[in-house]
Amino acid sequence: MRKSTSVLTRRAVLATSAVLATPALIGRAHAEASTVRLSHGFAIHYLQMMIIQDRKLLEKHAERMGLGKLNVEWKIIDGGNVINDAMLAGALDIASLGAPGFITLWSKALNSPKSAVIGVAGLGKGAVWLNTNKPNIKSLRDFGPNDKIAVPGIKSSFAAVVLEMAAAKEFGLENFAKLDPLTVGLPHPEAMAALVSGKTEITGHVASPPFNIREATYPNIHKVFSTRDILGAITIDVVYAAKRFADANPRIMEAFLAAMDEASESVAADKNAAAESYIRTCGIAIKKEDVMELLNDPENSFATDPEGVMQYAKFLGQIGTIKSVPEKWSDMFIPQMASRHGS
Repeated sequence: MRKSTSVLTRRAVLATSAVLATPALIGRAHAEASTVRLSHGFAIHYLQMMIIQDRKLLEKHAERMGLGKLNVEWKIIDGGNVINDAMLAGALDIASLGAPGFITLWSKALNSPKSAVIGVAGLGKGAVWLNTNKPNIKSLRDFGPNDKIAVPGIKSSFAAVVLEMAAAKEFGLENFAKLDPLTVGLPHPEAMAALVSGKTEITGHVASPPFNIREATYPNIHKVFSTRDILGAITIDVVYAAKRFADANPRIMEAFLAAMDEASESVAADKNAAAESYIRTCGIAIKKEDVMELLNDPENSFATDPEGVMQYAKFLGQIGTIKSVPEKWSDMFIPQMASRHGS
């Protein structure tokens, strides 16, 4: 098997060696799971997960580490509520989710051994747009009671939370939920179809790439705001796991981080190959040139270290969505991430 020469992959190998040298873990080496069930959404910010799936990187690193043949099962699930329900029901081991949805679940389940979750890594950084099909809507103040705004998951998804953050900026913190009654839960592909058709109740869509950019190509669609205007460049999605699974399978988690590092590096090294992996895996019809446009956009980047997650946590604490606000970002992530440069 060809060895990776990248700095991050060598770092992962060294970290793995340290874990294997721990006597307490050596005795558990053969007790780790033989099957891992994972999930990712549709948007470009899930690209590293799609590359891991497409190139079987988790299987590769698990085998390299002596874990044998790992059975890896993938599910495409969109919407924070649905993903959280699947995780809590024990149907998923590792999933990807908008950072606010993960933080909410982490806080609520913090003291529950059966339902506790833990962050594993960051995913894409970039921007999400609120698009509309109504010419008269220029700002949040123009949405009326008959308008409906599509988000992947009501209250818990990244889109829903950043809409609240935008409302807090526009109307004041005490009115952060002003637009919540207008939100409708729809996966991004369905929301895009409804918005561009102009024939449904959907008049707005908080859309992730590539959906935001594809919508903007239609003459009846325009942008109301970009999250970059509110949050700056920030990690949009994270990978998280059932804590009981992460605790019981430290070597699988190390293999997964090695796979994430390789996937992240590969995007920068070969965008063409990354685009092909996305097209094969995302589950939506999209042209390669559209994917390349996203990958070449400096607004989008892909890294394992989560950036800006404390920004979400502080807001969710201010509005009372979470009761346990972490002191630092690493409090929400697996110990193997503690030495990384997050925020």
